[in-house]
Amino acid sequence: MLTRLRQFLRPSWRMLPAVPPGLRLYAIGDIHGRCDLLQRLLVRIAADAAGFSGRTHLVFLGDYIDRGLESAGVIEYVLQRLDLDAAPVFLKGNHEAALLDFLTDRTVGRNWLAFGGDATLLSYGVPPDLVQRPGDYRALQAALHQRLPPAHLAFLSGLRLQHHVGDYLFVHAGIRPGVALERQSEADLLWIRDPFLQSRARHGAMVVHGHSMTEWPDVRDNRIGIDTGAFATGRLTALVLEGQERRFLHT
Repeated sequence: MLTRLRQFLRPSWRMLPAVPPGLRLYAIGDIHGRCDLLQRLLVRIAADAAGFSGRTHLVFLGDYIDRGLESAGVIEYVLQRLDLDAAPVFLKGNHEAALLDFLTDRTVGRNWLAFGGDATLLSYGVPPDLVQRPGDYRALQAALHQRLPPAHLAFLSGLRLQHHVGDYLFVHAGIRPGVALERQSEADLLWIRDPFLQSRARHGAMVVHGHSMTEWPDVRDNRIGIDTGAFATGRLTALVLEGQERRFLHT
């Protein structure tokens, strides 16, 4: 009887998380250099928001660059044209972290180029013969310093690690289960996979993340993954949140 009473009094996990009233939030997954898809998705978001009388809010989950050949174009586009939301939130992805690391530590160059950094270098006009030259990371580092616009560096340096709205927490990769949200490490927020993806724990918020690619949005009881592999699938996804409702927009 006591066990049943405790179960009755325990907060119901079946209650859907919510964002504040009067807000429609659009969270955009990993772009990876597909500026064409970003443009298309923002058109869809603008059309979706056109009849909404409340406040709209955009949250980008990181990984704007690498793998896709328009990596520099993605950053330029978000800097020049974001008229839907006066204050969008831009989160940091592990790929942005890798670029920033490479600017100060060329020893990370091999790993960065192996998971898509070569596309970013090419998008900034680094000569292909230099990008393809084995092991010349000193020259690549110097070339990137020369070609990376100050506005782009400021954008990359100012990216946030997490964003909390209502019952939702927005991060790039996920969180370390069992660690308080305010004590999460940057490494976990940007890079974690299996410990987070396989966890069934309640994290104190519904976690919305990218980083781990799935063909379609991955909706679980404790997390929502929206990295739908834009660079490979042509599908860039936005999660739309309003009150307790959630839906998706795709390219």
